[in-house]
Amino acid sequence: MSAPLFLVDPLPTADTLTLDGPEGHHAATVQRLRVGEELLLADGRGGTATAVVTAVGRGSLELTVTSRGYADAPVPRLVVVQGFAKGDRGELAVQAMTEVGVDELVPWSAARSVVQWRGERGARAREKWVATAREAAKQARRPWLPVVAGSPDESTSAVARRIAGAAATFVLHEEATDRLATVDLPETGEIVLVVGPEGGITPDELTTFGVAGGRPVRLGPSVLRTSTAGVAALAVLSARLGRW
Repeated sequence: MSAPLFLVDPLPTADTLTLDGPEGHHAATVQRLRVGEELLLADGRGGTATAVVTAVGRGSLELTVTSRGYADAPVPRLVVVQGFAKGDRGELAVQAMTEVGVDELVPWSAARSVVQWRGERGARAREKWVATAREAAKQARRPWLPVVAGSPDESTSAVARRIAGAAATFVLHEEATDRLATVDLPETGEIVLVVGPEGGITPDELTTFGVAGGRPVRLGPSVLRTSTAGVAALAVLSARLGRW
């Protein structure tokens, strides 16, 4: 089994350190790491360090750094615009998309979204996405944390502006004729995937995104839930781009 990953900011510059706080508690108390075991430290921006446990305290570990590294950010960058889903489906989507390699998540207030982020509720919902992405990145041993856009969310017009600046944008739509598995992909820049809510993308939204440069595509004959469509699309792109 690979060494567990813990997020620290900044990475230590010294050869020894104490891992405490929430990450230290998780390492020492939850995962029960012991002297001699190895773990990974990451700053969420590509920097990494391998360390060995030299002592275990109450909710903390003493570590010795044995190596350091840096992982370049993946190119092209994968961005998913995710329409809000009911219940915990949005967070499930964030978790799974982080595990399969999304680089940025854009919370989208679509016309047919049953849930809307407003005021304090919206801020709390966005923070849940941030926390979910953080934990999923640790689980997947990712040196780069996905960015969660929005303050707290983004409107259709804001998404259209994002699409206009992307290298390519693919709007998942069940009536599309082009398949994501066969469309041409850029080698650099940003690839944006747009995933609608349970009720789907409205004709007006589809037109707006098309004018901005978005291209409707489908994954296959099945109609997927909003919580799984982005994950499936990312898997297709990851294989085609050589990430997997």
